Amino acid sequence: MHATAGLLVGIMVGLTGVGGGSLMTPLLVLMFGVNPKTAVGTDLLFAALTKTVGSTVHGWRDTVDWHIFRRLAAGSIPAAVLSVVALQGLGSIGDSAEHVIILFLGFMLILTAFAAFFQGHLMRFARRHEGPDDGRALLPTVMLGAFIGVAVSISSIGAGAIGVTALLMLYPHLPVSRIVGTDIVHAVPLALVAGSGHWLYGDVDPTLLISLLVGSIPGVIVGSLLSSRAPDHLLRPALAAVLLFSGLKLLTS
Repeated sequence: MHATAGLLVGIMVGLTGVGGGSLMTPLLVLMFGVNPKTAVGTDLLFAALTKTVGSTVHGWRDTVDWHIFRRLAAGSIPAAVLSVVALQGLGSIGDSAEHVIILFLGFMLILTAFAAFFQGHLMRFARRHEGPDDGRALLPTVMLGAFIGVAVSISSIGAGAIGVTALLMLYPHLPVSRIVGTDIVHAVPLALVAGSGHWLYGDVDPTLLISLLVGSIPGVIVGSLLSSRAPDHLLRPALAAVLLFSGLKLLTS
């Protein structure tokens, strides 16, 4: 069953480009009853391993802006380390960590749903208006990285649709392929750092991780091959609806 879930999520990631965390983590929590901390920790290493392949491709095609990557990492990596430590501190008190994860996960799912649905509109708006110049974009990019670092460490969500949408607003003059490539490459060390932190605290299920990878790798390949034929104007609203429903379900559970 876990491999099947990985296959379905992999296909959707290949089709839409939306990160697996927004689909995999709520699926593990809501359908399989996995502990929220274990679901997040396992999904982070799952994302780090799967996105390594995508990063290699983007690096080879030179679709990575290393200048922006360094700005994002300057905020995200320290924020990720501090977030994992804080989360484990809450866990030592009682069930507080699980409650924080559920609430944060629900909020991030709803935010991701809106980002996925309105990404095209926001991109067109940004291109009609001049964004901040490179110097003024420094602090907002570092702050965006810090936000993504906290969000990913707590919920495994944030480095996909939300990160790309925010970068498109900050750097509207850059090609979309370069923004996406930068976001994917940045997600690898971030997920690796956050996932390793969860691993050290025992919040990763190796058997579950392998099962998800067995299904997701062929799923991503199939989804990527079908992406050029898929009706994006139908897929994105449907995906946004699923994410919105999952977020509301978590917040009201």
